[in-house]
Amino acid sequence: MPPFEAAARLVYMANQIGKFFEYQRQDEVVPGIANHVRKFWDPRMRKAIFAYLDAGGDGLDPKVKEAILRLKAQEVGA
Repeated sequence: MPPFEAAARLVYMANQIGKFFEYQRQDEVVPGIANHVRKFWDPRMRKAIFAYLDAGGDGLDPKVKEAILRLKAQEVGA
């Protein structure tokens, strides 16, 4: 799969997770998204979404972007 297709797929998946969590209590949305990605995404997928975020993160919903930033800070210390 070409890199742009892989990135588009990850963005789609992350935004779908965000859509699920948007109906949770407001203070649980970002932590819920981050926890789901941490638990269920392969480390290579997380590394790819972190790199995508570093390149601007176009297309990621705001709460998803916040969750990925939080997760990256926890995992990478960035």
